[in-house]
Amino acid sequence: MKQILMIEVSPRGKDSASRAVADTLAARLTALHSSAKLVRRDLAAEHLPHLDEITLPAISTKNPAEAERLKDAARQSDKLTDELLESDLLVIATPMWNFGIPSALKAWIDLVVRPGRTFQYSDGGVLGLAKGKKAILVLASGGVFTEGPWRSWDFVEPYIRQILGFIGIVDVQTVRAEGMNIPLLAANAVRKANNAVLELAL
Repeated sequence: MKQILMIEVSPRGKDSASRAVADTLAARLTALHSSAKLVRRDLAAEHLPHLDEITLPAISTKNPAEAERLKDAARQSDKLTDELLESDLLVIATPMWNFGIPSALKAWIDLVVRPGRTFQYSDGGVLGLAKGKKAILVLASGGVFTEGPWRSWDFVEPYIRQILGFIGIVDVQTVRAEGMNIPLLAANAVRKANNAVLELAL
């Protein structure tokens, strides 16, 4: 393994459950793959731009002349996409907000899910170009979404798995810190998630 890319999203710093579990995972990955480069990208600090009328054509055009004219607008997307494609393992550590992902993570996804770079259309449909990579999701939520009445309200894990599969990443494991807003569960949520990290196949 040459490179590990860890995407962290929560703006809560040391109070973030997803970041706490990501730290545990980073320590284990570093111990197991000491020669691998660990890239930790903090989306809460970077404030990536959302797609606009300039960035969208810059990262999707098939016209070489237009691509050259808009290359400055595509520069950040190029960097993030290269970073993803150069990584063997992708870690996404994110909280659930209003049953979905934070907009900062959606901005990153929109900048790296690119035709001709991470996927391409073919006669048989869509071909993911980021194959051969693995991913680990570190998800934190106020409620419990792996079982019970709120399970169908989880639009985080299904969406991330779907979009990663779209670009060819299908080997995905998940660790959850659940019940962060439920007093009886919150006290042990991070500890249980950290224990789950130790059980991951790495």
